[in-house]
Amino acid sequence: MQAIEITQPGGPEVLQPTTRPMPEPAHDQVVIKVAYAGVNRPDALQRAGLYNPPPTASDLPGLEASGKVVAIGAGVTTLALGDQVCALLPGGGYAEYVATPAAHCLPIPDGMTLKQAACLPETTFTVWSNVFMRGALQAGERILIHGGSSGIGTTAIQLARHFGARVYATAGSDEKCAACMDLGAEQAINYRNVDFVEVMRGQGGADLILDMVGGPYIQRNIKSLADDGRLVQIAFLQGPKVELNLVQMMTRRLTLTGSTLRPQSDLAKARIAAQLREHVWPLLATGVVAPVMDQEFALADAAAAHTRMEGSTHIGKIVLKVG
Repeated sequence: MQAIEITQPGGPEVLQPTTRPMPEPAHDQVVIKVAYAGVNRPDALQRAGLYNPPPTASDLPGLEASGKVVAIGAGVTTLALGDQVCALLPGGGYAEYVATPAAHCLPIPDGMTLKQAACLPETTFTVWSNVFMRGALQAGERILIHGGSSGIGTTAIQLARHFGARVYATAGSDEKCAACMDLGAEQAINYRNVDFVEVMRGQGGADLILDMVGGPYIQRNIKSLADDGRLVQIAFLQGPKVELNLVQMMTRRLTLTGSTLRPQSDLAKARIAAQLREHVWPLLATGVVAPVMDQEFALADAAAAHTRMEGSTHIGKIVLKVG
């Protein structure tokens, strides 16, 4: 099969076409003939040598895809040959075929294309598990979503708004802020010229903050939280280390937590998938929530896709057309 491999740690240019053997399904796995693969920040981190795949995962990048089931491993009873699915992957999505646990596959929502569906797994698994499971967002609460125009951000805005939260988002341009407002944000904050700390404090503070920036944002996030507020960290684009005064956390009863998706167990991911099927997939089928699409690239142009993503000019998801 044709695939894109990381030839060495580095910039987008290290993504090069290669030929690999087709994967075989292990117990409880299926093999998917990939139609589209989503492009995500963790792919770029892996390419740069900063995010190694788990020992049992493919070394090829790609954490989500859509396509057709073409092989089924022992123990799989929930899928059949020919089923169209989108799936969270342990890796290997930048290829014509990929293996993944059957329990991490979800049906293509009614009325949605394979291209759209390829954008769903990484974002919905991340948002649901962090905003609703870990962050316990409730109706009426104020949530601040950093990177509101990203794939994660656009999904989080829509879901938080649907479940009754008051949504605030940050983005780096007026165009991106407008996109956040169109998706349901009550206020979109251009962080280049407006201080989100002052905005949130003026509103009484955020009950929940979803952050992927890290670094200097940590202290500012803490200042932005309401008493008993929760900060959920899902990445650290500006660095993982920061000096922290625990007095604020203790006296204001703040919760600082976070997670990464890829290292979690297959069972943990299957449990997230089951909740998505119950709570989110009906919203996708009726169009209440929809992926925001940015641009499509051919598989052979994966380097160009990474260049666009890392340029941070995109709004929504970038995909690779594979099959």
